[in-house]
Amino acid sequence: MTDVQDIMSSLPDDKIDMIAATSVLQQQAGDIRQNKPNWYSYMQSQMISQEDYACVSSLDKDKKAQAQYLQENAGQCAKTLLNMLSHVSKDQTIQYILVLIDDLLQEDRGRVQIFHDYANKKKESVWAPFLNLLNRQDGFIVNMASRVVGKLACWGQEQMPKSDLHFYLQWLKDQLTVANNEYIQSVARCLQMMLRVDEYRFAFVTVDGISTLISILSSRVNFQVQYQLVFCLWVLTFNPLLAEKMNKFNVIPILADILSDCAKEKVTRIILAVFRNLIEKPEDSQVAKEHCIAMVQCKVMKQLTILEQRRFDDEDITGDVEFLTEKLQNSVQDLSSFDEYSTEVKSARLEWSPVHKSAKFWRENAQRLNEKQYELLRILVHLLETSKDPLVLSVASYDIGEYVRHYPRGKHVIEQLGGKQLVMQLLAHEDPNVRYEALLAVQKLMVHNWEYLGKQLEKENEKAPQGTAPISGKA
Repeated sequence: MTDVQDIMSSLPDDKIDMIAATSVLQQQAGDIRQNKPNWYSYMQSQMISQEDYACVSSLDKDKKAQAQYLQENAGQCAKTLLNMLSHVSKDQTIQYILVLIDDLLQEDRGRVQIFHDYANKKKESVWAPFLNLLNRQDGFIVNMASRVVGKLACWGQEQMPKSDLHFYLQWLKDQLTVANNEYIQSVARCLQMMLRVDEYRFAFVTVDGISTLISILSSRVNFQVQYQLVFCLWVLTFNPLLAEKMNKFNVIPILADILSDCAKEKVTRIILAVFRNLIEKPEDSQVAKEHCIAMVQCKVMKQLTILEQRRFDDEDITGDVEFLTEKLQNSVQDLSSFDEYSTEVKSARLEWSPVHKSAKFWRENAQRLNEKQYELLRILVHLLETSKDPLVLSVASYDIGEYVRHYPRGKHVIEQLGGKQLVMQLLAHEDPNVRYEALLAVQKLMVHNWEYLGKQLEKENEKAPQGTAPISGKA
């Protein structure tokens, strides 16, 4: 088991809050349990065999009799239930069979192996009967089938084959983005379960899953879904490689915003847990340092100060607040102006922080923008092309102008990256501040090495013979 599985297996259900008992799916399942199909009429009309009738009737008895029958007839139970899923067409009956299977698995996780063993013996896919149901029109059938797939994938000894896994994770991701999806809690619940398995985490990243989670979290969703999706991020960060890459998706700014707005303790707790993992889990200490700086810039320290004043029954919150406060304070002391600038640019949340207007900073660090194949310059150019925020456009234009001003080959580099054209387009921007900063940047781009040019003009004028007109700096 991974460390996250160890952690979660030791937590009581109410603390993990993995199952939302009030979800639409659970409410509907309660109603479906009360309406047992007439299995005898199914047998009479030869829709099911006598063997299947005997089995499903036994499974419909009280829990003790059901458990006894399962123990003695495990293979027959798997055969009957999978056979009925494939051959019964009536929605209400399919709903009931799925609830029955889900309840059997929920009562004893080891029963997952009954289905795997039967499918292996028959050399058939255990996944196909359930994945096929994801194409049905009935929302309950689709989401209960998804729930069973998640349990089969996570609680057994065998993992999902890659093609089925990719299909299922893509389906979950797409369901998260369905407008007004009443089953969104159930979809998120399946993801919470799947992402506890390390191999499934990387598959989720390949279907662009993290971007989807962040996109939904940056919109307005209720606190339960908010909690569940942040939980998914938390589980992902237990993998060191994913913890290192996580903030490339802008995770820290989004979670910092939620932390400042949220009043729910469980959402606060899970965000702090993500932040802690982003510092503890990366094996590259430089990445952990960058995450600390990003948190500082996103005003997390202010939120930690506020949280310190509150009393929490949950010791995890208190411990995480203390840990994060110490780490962030240490990072501030070690912070160089270039670290600060680099993290701000990578966050895409540019503002007029003191570093931008510091001539000393640009003299000392302009050349460092060339590092990692012009990584920071590429981000600035990308922001000029994509941002709708006038403040971001203004600051990015200013920074490009200062880079050109202080780095001799800056003009050529910016032209190669496509920055010159983008700055010139901003001369027609509707915001006057953007137009002003773009104009200054264009002037620096046009009059390359203008400080050097000014000194040369002074020298020429000093050398000019008496009575000769001085050389003008104007074109």
